[in-house]
Amino acid sequence: MAMSPLHAATPAAPADPPASTVALAPQINTADFAQFDKTLSSDAFGGRQPGTVGAQRTTDWLVEQFKRMGLQPGNHGSWFQAVPADSAELLNTGVTLDISTHGKQVSLAYRTDMVAQTLQAKATVALKDSPVVFLGYGADAPNWHWNDYRNVDVKGKTVIVLVNDPGFATLDPKLFNGRAMTYYGRWPYKWAEAALQGARACFIVHTSDAAAGYPWSVLRNGSHGPQLSLPASVDPAPRLPVAGWLTRDAATRLFAAAGFDFNQLEKAAAKPGFKPVPLDATASMTLHSKIGHIESKNVVAMVKGSAKPDEVVVYTAHWDHLGTDPSRKGHKVYSGAIDNGTGLSMLLEIADAFAHQEQPPERSVLFFMPTLEESGLLGSQYYAARPVFPLDHTVADIAVDALPIIGRAHDMTVIGKGQSELEDLLAGVLKKQGRVISPETTPENGFYFRSDHFNFAKAGVPAMLPSSGLDLLVGGKAAGEKAAADYTAHRYHTPNDVFNPNWDLSGILEDTQAIYELGQHLSHAGVWPTWYADSPFRAKREAMMKPVAAAGK
Repeated sequence: MAMSPLHAATPAAPADPPASTVALAPQINTADFAQFDKTLSSDAFGGRQPGTVGAQRTTDWLVEQFKRMGLQPGNHGSWFQAVPADSAELLNTGVTLDISTHGKQVSLAYRTDMVAQTLQAKATVALKDSPVVFLGYGADAPNWHWNDYRNVDVKGKTVIVLVNDPGFATLDPKLFNGRAMTYYGRWPYKWAEAALQGARACFIVHTSDAAAGYPWSVLRNGSHGPQLSLPASVDPAPRLPVAGWLTRDAATRLFAAAGFDFNQLEKAAAKPGFKPVPLDATASMTLHSKIGHIESKNVVAMVKGSAKPDEVVVYTAHWDHLGTDPSRKGHKVYSGAIDNGTGLSMLLEIADAFAHQEQPPERSVLFFMPTLEESGLLGSQYYAARPVFPLDHTVADIAVDALPIIGRAHDMTVIGKGQSELEDLLAGVLKKQGRVISPETTPENGFYFRSDHFNFAKAGVPAMLPSSGLDLLVGGKAAGEKAAADYTAHRYHTPNDVFNPNWDLSGILEDTQAIYELGQHLSHAGVWPTWYADSPFRAKREAMMKPVAAAGK
């Protein structure tokens, strides 16, 4: 699951992957699931980093499984959709962010105090005496009558903004979405808005693990290696010359040198009417990067519909992870057994079930395994811009990502609950299992915006991110939440995310069956789930579907 756009180092060539030993069958079973995950997270795949030998082995292996199951290529005869990407790998990793204020100099060290990159795919990018402005949360959110950019010109300047949004800071349910993060709280939005406003640089303050949704170590560890982005020909939006993060301690020292109390300004920034604060400081730094271009692959396989083959239900799980870091001691491979070996294994099980069910689905079912999710959802962004099936013929997207394997639960979690009728349909499936839907326990982390379904949602297609429930049959919510927190603290985006042969797969079996049955229902012709009335994605879907309705489809 994507947290930041930062990557692990380029790995050495991994050993050959093991031959597949899964005994394919229409019945969803834990033995197959375990074998899929064990294989995908093995060192043979080198951490599944795009642009490496391990990536090629991963995509080839996935296609091999789909062929054995009897699926068809999903992209007009091809199993792949090529995704171009620009890469920028920082060369001068001893770089500092130098702040000049009131005759003082504050130097912030790379990885210790800050991380930075260029988003412009240029070999050399320089900040030189760029005026620094504290811009609160860096949000222009008209639906909440909030604009941190009002009456301020940031062209050529360095803006410093806080992670998350004012609702989380105040827990006021009437301010943004209260505790639940909105898209305005996410780093992609903040960097994109700063670029749109003409800023030269934007640094986001990692104020706390809770506010960001992950510890500073995720950003520090991810600062190795090339940073990837879609080419301007695909995504022509403005790009920041310099984009980065600051630790809270670094921001506090910077603000103090400029004569300000960071804690006080942080509190003020969460109140309506906050006005940007020029810090009477300038920022300078030069980034030297090795610029390259890679082509990665989305994997696409399908079961063709019998009645409405031009209409499609999409299942999504990203195949990429963080590769191998040869500089580490001990285990060097970011195996990604949970993130996202679990999602891939679930989709493979569901694909096998669809391929062997007695009656073929009326609509086509697409199994979409995008690349470059860990680089900022780039593979799904590319698909949304150049879809294989037109988006107005796409019924829904169901994505799975980093599923906790912690045993059976009374519930399933729906990340970002309250968006669409997909939730009602899933609730009906779960009722037969004696289970219910629960909202995520940490809505402040903004997980709805951190996985590939979000690019479908932004395009208007009803999209849902279900996950395993945390109200466990043994231990209840306390045990489930403890297990989820332990994963985030000790294994997420580290080489410790490895396959465990002692996993209790009974819960993931029920989850896989539920998600399969949801897709079965959606595969029936005539079923068109819609966004709820208050969903921000509803208007785009309605505009998209008007010509379809007029044509009588």
